[in-house]
Amino acid sequence: MNIFMTGATGYIGGSVAAAMMDGGHTVSGLVRSEERAAQAQEHGITPVLGSLDDDGVLAEAAGKADAVINCANSDHRGAAEAMLGALDGTDKPFLHTSGTSIVGWPDQGELRDAVFDEDATFEPSPGRVERVRLNDDIIGAANRGIRTVILCPSLIYGEGRGVHRDSIQVPWLIDVATKFGIAKHIGSGGNIWSNVHIDDLAELFRLALVKAPPGSFYFAENGENSMRELCEAINTMIGVDGPPQSMTIAEAAEEWGEGPANHTMGSNSRVRAKRAREQLDWAPGAPSLIEEITTGCYAAS
Repeated sequence: MNIFMTGATGYIGGSVAAAMMDGGHTVSGLVRSEERAAQAQEHGITPVLGSLDDDGVLAEAAGKADAVINCANSDHRGAAEAMLGALDGTDKPFLHTSGTSIVGWPDQGELRDAVFDEDATFEPSPGRVERVRLNDDIIGAANRGIRTVILCPSLIYGEGRGVHRDSIQVPWLIDVATKFGIAKHIGSGGNIWSNVHIDDLAELFRLALVKAPPGSFYFAENGENSMRELCEAINTMIGVDGPPQSMTIAEAAEEWGEGPANHTMGSNSRVRAKRAREQLDWAPGAPSLIEEITTGCYAAS
């Protein structure tokens, strides 16, 4: 297939693009600058100059492709609608990347017991209502003759295979540990996030491209850990003997911003990828997140 991607030079998109090219597909990718275009070409991706706000560019590139994968922004409605409009009635695949913070609430670092699979219902927090609405609209676009699929990964870890190799949450925690000489979490650090290795996630995209039925939604996870457990592993990695320290939401917001502190680092996001395993025969097998940290895979981050 000739695949058009947004986010092809990003962390998720770069690894997905590499997996697709390994499978024999060709990939073109939206890039915002000549510098990014050169980087894309170095990784075998044909650059398409433009931004997520360039509806015409997106529609033209999507219309020419055999499949579209949106890895750039989970919340950009305009870009999604522009690409979907170009695919009406074609039965072509449109894979959209969401994120499991849709099931999370700003719990200030404390544990919330709720766990969700794809059949569970949930009420999104006010900060994620619009993302859930966009997800629903993309799924509904299957009724317009588009094979829409949503991939909803949890905390992603591991070295990316594209231009941008670093994930988000774990490097953020490591940056704080480096700054203060000890790992820090919000509150008790008991809040839990499911997680998935970037290689396993890229494989899920590959499977979904060829096997997922129209209007599908898949969580992506292969385990879970509390933020306190991650911080304990980071302390081990940097040679600190002792428990991590606690910080308030306000202190965390100074490091990561108010939104990320509440909805990413202080929330719970616990899911089970039941449907991906049952429908797509997805069998994740990469090393666990704790293994990746304690064995030094993030030492250079």
